[in-house]
Amino acid sequence: MRLLRLLKILFIILRFGLDEFLLAHKRTRWILAPLNLLLFFRDTKTPRAARLRLALEKLGPIFVKFGQVLSTRRDLMPQDIADELAKLQDQVPPFPSAQAVALLERIYKKKLSEVFKHFDETPIASASVAQVHFAMLPDGREVAVKILRPGIANVIAHDVALLDICAGLLERWWEDGKRLKPREVVTEFEKHLYDELDLMREASNASQLKRNFASSNLLLVPEVYWDWCATEVMVMERMNGLPVSQVDALRAEGVDIPKLAMNGVEIFYTQVFRDGFFHADMHPGNVQVARDGRYIALDFGIMGTLTDTDKHYLAQNFIAFFRRDYKRVAEVHIESGWAPKETRVDELEAAIRAVCEPIFDKPLREVSFGRVLLRLFQTSRRFGIQVQPQLVLLQKTLLNIEGLGLQLDPELDLWKTAKPWLERWMSEQVGWRGFLKTLKAEAPHYATLLPQLPRLLHQRLNENPLTQVEVLLGELLEQHKRRNRLLGVLIAVLIGLATFAVLQRIRS
Repeated sequence: MRLLRLLKILFIILRFGLDEFLLAHKRTRWILAPLNLLLFFRDTKTPRAARLRLALEKLGPIFVKFGQVLSTRRDLMPQDIADELAKLQDQVPPFPSAQAVALLERIYKKKLSEVFKHFDETPIASASVAQVHFAMLPDGREVAVKILRPGIANVIAHDVALLDICAGLLERWWEDGKRLKPREVVTEFEKHLYDELDLMREASNASQLKRNFASSNLLLVPEVYWDWCATEVMVMERMNGLPVSQVDALRAEGVDIPKLAMNGVEIFYTQVFRDGFFHADMHPGNVQVARDGRYIALDFGIMGTLTDTDKHYLAQNFIAFFRRDYKRVAEVHIESGWAPKETRVDELEAAIRAVCEPIFDKPLREVSFGRVLLRLFQTSRRFGIQVQPQLVLLQKTLLNIEGLGLQLDPELDLWKTAKPWLERWMSEQVGWRGFLKTLKAEAPHYATLLPQLPRLLHQRLNENPLTQVEVLLGELLEQHKRRNRLLGVLIAVLIGLATFAVLQRIRS
């Protein structure tokens, strides 16, 4: 099956003329002419961007998700490709509505008309793993019904298997393979992909995110209607908003775009550093804006989590970076184990400064993150810095956030927006506010323990010391007996060996 899937991928690449991208390097460009002669029958008159989008759709959900990420990085690719890949966010060809109806009736074990007061068989959005229909519950509540694509699990299994094979080859044959841990990255990606196939898990993710932002006036999360949810279907509150990518329409509604961009940064850092639980698929198709200027989060299939240790080191890295304290950035990399212990702080500090210093005090439109990422990669390779698989989703989300910020407000100063928020967060975690917060969290435990202290102390003082001495003497006596037995065996063996040696001499 893997071989067949690999052949299909190669066939699609050639069919849509993607060799135009793969062989664009000057060392391989000479192959294009003979290849075009050999494949003269294929149609390559369609614009290259459209051919790339169609090929990704044919290749399946993993490749579609790759295109979704690229669509937000208009600073890394030509305009025509970015515009075409943006269609992958919610315009993937839907599966037949008859299949959707049959799946719902199988799950609910009744006719669809008995489940919903109204169900729109035309999907409102179609993505790589599922599609969404609008409906109305019997009590009149308007809902969005998310339905998993039939057979999608098998497609993902084959693609992940191929990715794992490629990762294994990279680890074995590429000099940076072991350091970059591609197989661990694929494993992490696979875990989150399969989580996305369980819509009950996605529903629980939505509930958790909604609870985290219950008191916030920045983010809206739809309510989940659990009585209508199952592994293959999720029913949630219907949200009314405009796609975040429609900037002109948002301005027409009176939305403050610069403030919206700043709020997006605050929402991201709140999810990551306060909660350690963040939306990890924030391409424009999954983010809308309400008419009052609040963000609306959609599609909770991929959520990232961070441990307290991860959050601590990340926050220190960000704050030191925003303060241009490159020495502290280098020290944190070594302390966290991301860089080898023997790394010289001053050398790593100088390398990081050379990469990061030129991009400060510049708006996003003037920063080439492609070049910055390339130079950071070269720096990490030089110092043997380890890729952290648990942070891959965070890195992906950072790219999404930067892409969204660039679309909304090219003048946004990402550094100045994030710095005060992170400093406040660190003060709450490490300073006296952090101490009071920890004390408050531990108060219920102390409230249970403190009343018991007099009784526990009294029991300890009343323990008979002679009983403890007797137990200790018994243990010592048992150890002494075991030691004597071992010595007896050893003496017997030595006597036997000596007797054997004497008899051998007598015979000789």
